[in-house]
Amino acid sequence: MASSALILDGKESARELRESLKPRVEALKARGITPRIEAVVAGQDPASLAYVAMKQKWAGWVGIESGSFMVTEAVGQSELEEVIDRLNADPLVHGVLVQHPLPKHLDEDAVLERLGAEKDVDGITSASLGRLTAGLHGFRCATPLGITKLLDRYKIDCSGKNALVIGRSNILGKPMALMLLERHATVTIAHSRTQNLAELCRQADIVVAAVGRPELVKGDWIKPGAVVIDAGYNRVEGRAQDVGDCDYEACAAVASAITPVPGGVGPMTVASLLSNTVDAAERIS
Repeated sequence: MASSALILDGKESARELRESLKPRVEALKARGITPRIEAVVAGQDPASLAYVAMKQKWAGWVGIESGSFMVTEAVGQSELEEVIDRLNADPLVHGVLVQHPLPKHLDEDAVLERLGAEKDVDGITSASLGRLTAGLHGFRCATPLGITKLLDRYKIDCSGKNALVIGRSNILGKPMALMLLERHATVTIAHSRTQNLAELCRQADIVVAAVGRPELVKGDWIKPGAVVIDAGYNRVEGRAQDVGDCDYEACAAVASAITPVPGGVGPMTVASLLSNTVDAAERIS
């Protein structure tokens, strides 16, 4: 069956968002303020290195300065916490990204707890998540924020809709559910142990798949006309490119709108991180 679903183009949407940031950065620089983001990244993890390199590329394009602290097996907990303290105290640093995962010998939760909420531009510390839960002003998690910006660009109204979030992580599933609640959706959270997942999908007007299982969501699970947001990225042996958590072709044949993988949620995550960094620079200034 041919797809008639609207493709929610994350690449183009991210480009527009980055373009909108450039004059704001220029205005800050005219006042002597250069937005800066620092990344703490596992130096031996190829995926983390590639992801941070992409973030630095687009940061530079917008005019944001960036740096990174490489964490190896030689870096101890106290040394890393001292780095976080230094970044917290540095007035020239506006955002700090702690790239998951850190090496296993380190307590990642303790590192995140050390990071000040005013510089948590990835929105993943307990302080940031607590502010989201309470409906208070603060930085929102970059991936869910990117998804909401994508929904806004395509004028997809969540109010009164049944939304299903598949996934319960602190960096995607849980904050996504809360941000959909902020938009007056009726939200259900499912996960890998949910027994009636297909049935819940068939009742949902909006499905956000973020569980990390390749092509888990099937086309016949999708309610005709539903909006499908695929936030999954999975490497499958023998496949030329990564796949999402949804069977794209089958879901696109039923949905009214869908994000591609790649080219959907991913670019919006990076652009939203940069947007939060510019927000941070404007607040501090």
